[in-house]
Amino acid sequence: MPESLTIQSYKGPYEVHFDAALRSHAGQLLAGETHALVDAKVARLYSEALAPILSLPTTILIDATEENKSIERIIPVIERLVENKIRRDHVLLAIGGGIIQDITCFIASTLMRGVTWHFVPTTLLAQADSCIGSKSSVNLGATKNILGTFNPPAKIVIDAGLLDTLDPVDVRSGIGEIIKVHAIDGAESFDRLAAEFDQLTTDRAVLARFIRSALLIKQRYIEIDEWDRGVRNIFNYGHSFGHAIEAATGFGVPHGIAVTMGMAMANHIAVQRGLTSEENRRRMLPVLRKNFAEFGSFPIANDDLLGALMKDKKNTSTRLVVILPTGEEARIERVQVPPDEIFRAQCATALEALAA
Repeated sequence: MPESLTIQSYKGPYEVHFDAALRSHAGQLLAGETHALVDAKVARLYSEALAPILSLPTTILIDATEENKSIERIIPVIERLVENKIRRDHVLLAIGGGIIQDITCFIASTLMRGVTWHFVPTTLLAQADSCIGSKSSVNLGATKNILGTFNPPAKIVIDAGLLDTLDPVDVRSGIGEIIKVHAIDGAESFDRLAAEFDQLTTDRAVLARFIRSALLIKQRYIEIDEWDRGVRNIFNYGHSFGHAIEAATGFGVPHGIAVTMGMAMANHIAVQRGLTSEENRRRMLPVLRKNFAEFGSFPIANDDLLGALMKDKKNTSTRLVVILPTGEEARIERVQVPPDEIFRAQCATALEALAA
């Protein structure tokens, strides 16, 4: 992998560094006055490597739960930062996965009108996808990801060695986002990943190559549409249904796995609506099914899924906005559909197909 990638942003360029900084050089992550927000589990697993950071009186440990990614739970974190005398020229350092990233990015965007932040992603999902692109999303009560900002970290450090301690389900969650990105890139890119899919969990070099590939694909889109108002919308492929699956199951299905289930649902509905061919659905299904495996039979009520889907922030006042494959090449596009009985029935059929 290259030493770094440079991402262009409205705030200027920022870099993704590929090295072992967390394990070997934690002290180098401290830039002047630093306030670290650290996943409590990561802190336990890497207490020795993180000692220079964990010993700081300004470090705050956070349990990386969906409940803690809410504005209600974030306010006490902000209060602690204020008590710790954070200033605008200080740095917020996020060490963790997507939840810690969202919390830190949201705080960095709003506290004192903006504080510089750095990110050490510790999950595959964050390393291969969410670490670039500037977005943060936090929850308000039961409504997922309704609040957010666009604010890239000034620096990202990826330590692939951190993946060694991930649960296999969390690895598959990250792989779900890698699958999504390569599906967006086109059939050839998806099929290339499908041919090596089984090696993603057994060969670190193969996984590292696809992490880089996923970031390079995403880079092309976010540099064109950083504000997610146009072409970048297609990165929500699998997410409208995936987020609804998460909500309908009380977050019993991990995010990236819910995304692959959402992709399978999107493909199924696209075929039912005559937007793409059955051949495309069948071509993609084996890899998707391998990734969501036992979660396909997770009980999901269609009414609960539709209720969550109706809250998606991409919707208009009268239409649901979903991302579906279209045409013979299964091009991923933004599609508006009426929330009518036909769509409800198509969702029910697509849910049943997950467990088939």
